[in-house]
Amino acid sequence: MSTDGKYNISRRDALKGGSALGALAVAGGAISLPFSTKVAAKETPVKADEKIVWSACTVNCGSRCPLRMHVVDGEIKWVETDNTGDDVFNHGHQVRACLRGRSMRRRVYAPDRLKYPLKRVGKRGEGKFKRISWDEAFDLIGDNLKRIIKDYGNDAVYLNYGTGTLGGTVTKSWAPSQTLVARLMNLCGGYLNHYGDYSAANIECMSEYFYGTWVDNNSIDDVQNADLCLMFGNNPAETRMSGGGQVHNFVDGKNISKTRTICIDPRYTDTAAGREDQWIPIKHGTDAALVAAIAHVLISEDKVDQDFLDRYCVGYDRSTMPASAPKNASYKDYILGTGADGTPKTPQWAQPITGIPADVITKLARDIGAAKRIYITQGWGLQRSANGEQACKAIMMLSLLRGQVGLQGGGTGAREGDHSYPFVRFPTLSNPVSASIPMFLWTDAIFRGTDMTATTDGVKGIERLNNNIKFIWNYAGNCLINQHSDINRTHEILQDEKACEMIVVIDNHMTASAKYADIVLPDCTTSEQSDFCMDGSAGSMPYFIFASQAIEPRFECKPIYEMLSGVAKRLGVFDEFTEGRTQEEWLQWMYAETVKQNQDPDLPSYDAMREQGIFKKQHDRPYVAFEAFRRDPIANPLPSPSGKIEIYSQELARIAKEWELDEDEAITPLPEYVSTFNGWDSPERKEFPLQLTGFHYKARAHSTYGNVDVLKAAAPQELWINPIDANPRDIANGDLVSVRSKHGEMNVRVKVTPRIMPGVTGLGEGAWYSPNSKGVDQAGSINVLTTQRPSPLAKSNPSHTNLVEVTLIKKMGAE
Repeated sequence: MSTDGKYNISRRDALKGGSALGALAVAGGAISLPFSTKVAAKETPVKADEKIVWSACTVNCGSRCPLRMHVVDGEIKWVETDNTGDDVFNHGHQVRACLRGRSMRRRVYAPDRLKYPLKRVGKRGEGKFKRISWDEAFDLIGDNLKRIIKDYGNDAVYLNYGTGTLGGTVTKSWAPSQTLVARLMNLCGGYLNHYGDYSAANIECMSEYFYGTWVDNNSIDDVQNADLCLMFGNNPAETRMSGGGQVHNFVDGKNISKTRTICIDPRYTDTAAGREDQWIPIKHGTDAALVAAIAHVLISEDKVDQDFLDRYCVGYDRSTMPASAPKNASYKDYILGTGADGTPKTPQWAQPITGIPADVITKLARDIGAAKRIYITQGWGLQRSANGEQACKAIMMLSLLRGQVGLQGGGTGAREGDHSYPFVRFPTLSNPVSASIPMFLWTDAIFRGTDMTATTDGVKGIERLNNNIKFIWNYAGNCLINQHSDINRTHEILQDEKACEMIVVIDNHMTASAKYADIVLPDCTTSEQSDFCMDGSAGSMPYFIFASQAIEPRFECKPIYEMLSGVAKRLGVFDEFTEGRTQEEWLQWMYAETVKQNQDPDLPSYDAMREQGIFKKQHDRPYVAFEAFRRDPIANPLPSPSGKIEIYSQELARIAKEWELDEDEAITPLPEYVSTFNGWDSPERKEFPLQLTGFHYKARAHSTYGNVDVLKAAAPQELWINPIDANPRDIANGDLVSVRSKHGEMNVRVKVTPRIMPGVTGLGEGAWYSPNSKGVDQAGSINVLTTQRPSPLAKSNPSHTNLVEVTLIKKMGAE
């Protein structure tokens, strides 16, 4: 029986204390693959009064899956998924939906479906509304928009972040600048924009200063060409869990090569379970310290690719440093202790920081040094931290030290990349307003927008905002309250109706965010309208789906295109907004333009595509990021200032001098480990001794599907805690506990398990906020515990940098 590390955790132990579904996941090796990939496609028997309509699940899980709706008498009776082809890996495999997508019928017919336009009659957040007509809703929205634009300006209108219909073309809700709401506002003078996103703002920001562009990675099926796979906080078995997602390609790729796989994560995740060769638990927020120690071993033992570092990079050692840099400020100086801090970053130095024994770090470094091709990948959860910019850049340094960029079987160390199929999207026009804020600071922009500047808050396009936010569009998103940090603070800000004067929510269900709206507009689901849906993380087989309308819109729900056309009439831009086309005619136009652009003889006609449902384009090899740059960096330079990978960034050095930062914040030109607020070494641990990190939960895609009863029953909301932390608190598996931070409190059941590192707790994000009369959340919504203090550089959400205390409320036991 194998064991893992100093905690003596066996795979048998890992099953203890878990739910039945979790146990099945480990025993079967893949909860994400509910059926064998070897099952042959079959024709589904169809009754005479039944029709099968291709539709799709378009939520923000990282995948995008086709659904086949079985409709009888205008009602969806059951849902199946892709059954086309012979389902052979790398030969057009089936894109099979996970159990979430297959429960779509329960979302469509959920009891909390929004049925009619609503106007708020209570306080924001109380959920008290009265039914109004569509005409009244359009009038109210149009009149308030015109008033606010006249009184304040277009930059007082804000399009909030929303990813509830991520995959569509007409229905697309993210990025807000690519939505129909943006098209409407651009025709009316524009709106206050934002940059970054809740998923990956820190790595997106750091990429610009590192490579000069977004850094993707080789596709995950390239693991078949690697000697070693290193996964930092990456859990595609839950975050990319469908047949069209990364876990399918990862498992099949590993089956080909048997690549040695090491998972570095505070949790023993479903991705690790049964697939990993080694799990190395680590304190959250300390990945950069681990990398620095690995780098020390690699450099000391002459295992770095010096030729690659000299030719493709700036700042590794003194020979490639910019002339403006201080003396002894290279990355090599930082690692060896010959730089400003004088501290060698040895495994012994990293041990108390990371919680990983020095000998484990040394062996890991030597494994990396011995491998010829190393597939290094990181999830985005670790960069959603107070020092997340540094952590993600540090991990990518390992690929540079070993010269893996641009090679098959290697990669960049970023999140896995993909081939994609070009598809023409709905034109949303250009925004006349230049001002843009970090997406995480929209709540601040409501009450102190005119104090927000470029050097204090990362404002772009203007030195200082001219207005506070007065009008919010919230389309297909739960970030108005549920998915935004520090729910209690957000609640207080939104309660002030004189601050933000109008909030419009467009959604399918009465979410926690919808309860804060002034006007609620009931949106159609994907099943009630037609759209093209793009793939998500598709690896080497990009695809798109023609999601046809399966049933008539329920109650008085309208598609987003129809409802915004109604608002456009009130604003006098109806003709410009529609260009004389219906939604169906826009779909025909986009498809015709896509056919014209691609010149792909395999593309069927529009009508044939509707019948076919899904179009797949299999590539003959995995995607390799920055392959052209590796082949010839002179002919194919990066868009960075030097044209190379900038390990030392002069721009970051400038920002560090000019921006206004707090004493416990740091921006550095190198990928360094920095201690941070709410970290493992924070003085606040005296009151809140446990770290809390969130994770994407298999029962939901963020908050979507959070109201589906069978999914909640199969995978209940639970706080993960190690027995070493639970036992002194008299907490047993299944007990009800209080979880407190300085921002709020929740009551939730616990999962006592050795699958999480001692000193660290874990909670799935996305549970629907449900406070009692005292404001204590009863649903396990993690954002009652998180902070709105942003990360230093990206000004992004540090969602996983939290300190909490856990106390017993009631002995429940594992029922």
